[in-house]
Amino acid sequence: MDSIELFKRSQKVSPGGVHSPVRSFRSVGGNPIFFRKSEGPYLYSVEGKKYVDYCMSFGPMILGHRDPDVLDAAHRAVDTAWALGTCEPYSLELSEWVTQKIPFCEKVRFVSSGTEAVMSALRVARAATGRNRILKFDGCYHGHSDGMLVKSGSGLAGLASSDSAGVSATVAGETLVCPLDNDEELEKIFLQYGGEIAAVIIEPLPANYGLLIQRKEFLEKIQGLCKKAGALFILDEVISGFRVGLQGMAGLWRLEPDLLCYGKIMGGGFNVAAYGGKTQWMNLVAPAGPVYQAGTLSANPVSMIAGLATLRKMDRIDVWRELDKKAQFLKKTFDALMAQKKLNFQLIQFGSLFWVTPTTSMPIRSLTDIPSNLAEFYKKFFHKMLEQGIYMAPSGYEVNFLSIAHDENLLEATAIAMSISLEHAVRT
Repeated sequence: MDSIELFKRSQKVSPGGVHSPVRSFRSVGGNPIFFRKSEGPYLYSVEGKKYVDYCMSFGPMILGHRDPDVLDAAHRAVDTAWALGTCEPYSLELSEWVTQKIPFCEKVRFVSSGTEAVMSALRVARAATGRNRILKFDGCYHGHSDGMLVKSGSGLAGLASSDSAGVSATVAGETLVCPLDNDEELEKIFLQYGGEIAAVIIEPLPANYGLLIQRKEFLEKIQGLCKKAGALFILDEVISGFRVGLQGMAGLWRLEPDLLCYGKIMGGGFNVAAYGGKTQWMNLVAPAGPVYQAGTLSANPVSMIAGLATLRKMDRIDVWRELDKKAQFLKKTFDALMAQKKLNFQLIQFGSLFWVTPTTSMPIRSLTDIPSNLAEFYKKFFHKMLEQGIYMAPSGYEVNFLSIAHDENLLEATAIAMSISLEHAVRT
């Protein structure tokens, strides 16, 4: 049975036929491909076609699909226990590894998704400060908890409105929203609401509405304003944590977060996320403190064992140095082809994350900098890449990811395929 028939069946039993909206291809048009198997840098469709994958499950497959060392660890885990609901040594080992490697993450609590990690960290911040308001930024995504599904509203600086049906005006009203890379607006919000803000949360490397690389100085300014106002500084490193470096963006740019949220890579492709940070705040979490948070499948043994195997291997082989080389090779090859063909497109890259956009103007740091024709261009680009056997993220606003399984031959072929697809997007 092919993907079209499977999607028809799926729409009868699941909302929109999917279990996460971006998988539906709604942003790019056409029918989603159903994949049956993955290995290394490849996905295999139910029709039997092989695709080079740069979505990489939206980030976690940093070692490639079904890395043999992680696969062996997962098999051993399944042969031992896959759910206990008790104290066990596996989460202890991963907790010790994380807290030893990341000095500003003094204690950690495992959960099952990035949304859950963010929701819990915000609850801790409210308990720690006795305040209700949270400040977030337009262009950052923090999962689908009610208070984070907001956008900039009209009227007074920072006020937000709901970005999803089912989110009450009361909940949305507790979230303030600031544009990225806007010092003046940030200062204005703190001047007006500083004494009411429990926490500021930001992706230090925003990667859900394009790759919006922030100035280090802007993040340091947020950190300083939080300290002055008595608000907690929370970094959402669900995407950037362990991918851009062992200590994430916080380590690269020497930031001092009160709390952090992790996910994606730390599970090796299995369901796991975490929030952690300074002991004084983490000790507010039950049973040590009054902030309740629990989960039957939190610290699942398979996720803990596979995650630790992933992180240990990454550290052992210094995966970040290898990925930086691959990413720079891809960008250099892409840029040369754009110059040769006189095409006005840019590949924005930070570490092993990259994003293609129809402009060469720099920098792109906020939503207002994103070209207005991005969505229309990307539809053509995406489907032309599919024709050439390359699977990119199925939305122009999502970033793409490299793994150590992508070799230079694949990267060179990908850059050539991109140039062909971009020419096609311009012509049609």
